[in-house]
Amino acid sequence: MKTSFFLAGLLLLAAGCNQQSSHDAAFSIVPQPVELTPQEGTFAIDESVSLVFQHMENAAPVQQYITEYFPKYFGKQLPVAGNAEKAIVFALNETPDAALQTEGYKLTVTENDITIYANVPAGLVYGLQTLYQLAPADSIKNNPAQIAIPAVTIVDYPRFEWRGSHRDVSRHFFDIAHIKKHLDLMALYKLNKFHWHLTDDHGWRLEIDKYPKLTEIAAWSVDRSNVAWREGEPPKEGEPATYGGFYTKDEVRDVIAYAAQRGIEVIPEIELPGHCSAILAAYPEFACDDFPYYVQIGPYWPPKAILCGGNDTVMVFLKEVLDEVAELFPSEYIHIGGDEAFKDNWKVCPKCQKRIKDLQLKDEEELQSWMIREIEQHLIAKGRTIIGWDEILAGGVTPTAVIMSWRGEKGGIEAAQHGNYVIMTPDNYCYFNYYQADKETEPATIGGYVPLEKAYAFDPVPAELTAEEAKFIKGGQANLWAEFLFTPEYAEYMLLPRLLALSEVVWSPKTHKDWEFFKAKLPAQKQRLAALNYNYCDKVEEIK
Repeated sequence: MKTSFFLAGLLLLAAGCNQQSSHDAAFSIVPQPVELTPQEGTFAIDESVSLVFQHMENAAPVQQYITEYFPKYFGKQLPVAGNAEKAIVFALNETPDAALQTEGYKLTVTENDITIYANVPAGLVYGLQTLYQLAPADSIKNNPAQIAIPAVTIVDYPRFEWRGSHRDVSRHFFDIAHIKKHLDLMALYKLNKFHWHLTDDHGWRLEIDKYPKLTEIAAWSVDRSNVAWREGEPPKEGEPATYGGFYTKDEVRDVIAYAAQRGIEVIPEIELPGHCSAILAAYPEFACDDFPYYVQIGPYWPPKAILCGGNDTVMVFLKEVLDEVAELFPSEYIHIGGDEAFKDNWKVCPKCQKRIKDLQLKDEEELQSWMIREIEQHLIAKGRTIIGWDEILAGGVTPTAVIMSWRGEKGGIEAAQHGNYVIMTPDNYCYFNYYQADKETEPATIGGYVPLEKAYAFDPVPAELTAEEAKFIKGGQANLWAEFLFTPEYAEYMLLPRLLALSEVVWSPKTHKDWEFFKAKLPAQKQRLAALNYNYCDKVEEIK
């Protein structure tokens, strides 16, 4: 019996729901495709199969990725041929197929061949990930001579254009190998925006040629990795700063290219004007006061450090840093932070108060808005769009700034109602550094509680928005802040399996969301994650 999942405005047909609820591992796909129609038979992937690429002249990096994917994920080194009797065909449509929208794909598996069509290279990557999820979850581990792929027709495309995953590498530094492993995970679940939080109070992680002290001083703190996060004591006089690290520009270029092969855009975040203790440790002249700032260790709240809003050299510094960032990162977007900027120093700083008076600003909030507008105009001239946390709404914001709403949905609702584009990442759904199970039995983290079901219940479009206002919601994002994440294994544990829930939220049609069915797909997904050497939480708690 055939069963189809159609992007209609209705719920799944009862017969289809019953078949999918049988927990058939062959169709335990995350995120759930728009339309899935099982057919009769299977296709066997073995050494007799060739890869065939059509109309890929301008997509060489993706073709290379696909070619290298099969030995890594299927355990099969498949030759590339111009034509073959038994083939897996990847083809870019010469004339775009409107049914696939921009990023979509059509995957057809018959007994004779497999074909994946897409309008853009990223669509082929997404079709490849679905093909991998059609294979038995333990294929890599067992490496059978033949891998049976069930015959099926899938038509699929994302609900949202922004399907993000954020990583904080300031509080704890993670090496390039781990960042690439994270990008592989994003690709597997069709996430396409990697938000790289590169700077904060606890470390500056990006090589900047014009300001070498950012990596000589601001990238390093004294080592407190042997104690719990909340027990980290300030540095003692003469104590060496040996904990941390930074990414060279060549390493960043490597990551950007690696991500692009997987359909992922890398968005850098350069935090301003707050969360800058590491900057002020390297360049104290950018502070409002003469307080001896240092690269922070452990909790730092409230964060007093703030770049002086009345100091012209600060604006020169920020623009010159962002010049190098814009030259390095080809992304359409650059995130400029703007959150949790405590302005007590500005209130007593003569330079800041003079700037407020000279510009006829209302208060310190408007001074921050002035700084952000200056930076935005500088980046607009370079063809870039800024993103800021929802705090940048205070004091006024330009219509061109994108708002990332993290303090619940309120900021995102306000921004969308005013015509600003919005990325929704409310902490009560999307902060994966919060506990995912009983904190009495879980490893320590910062607090909060976002179990898997809560993450899955997230909808990036708030109910308060009209249909017209909802068009300003670009999508959603999972955030992983690193206060307690001392190891890559713990980072993965906090991400997984919640990142799977987020992927289905931002990719699949809202009508396809089904918590019970999603739970039924988890065993096969966890088996796959284990085979790929990812660490994950094996607890599924209901919303309390």
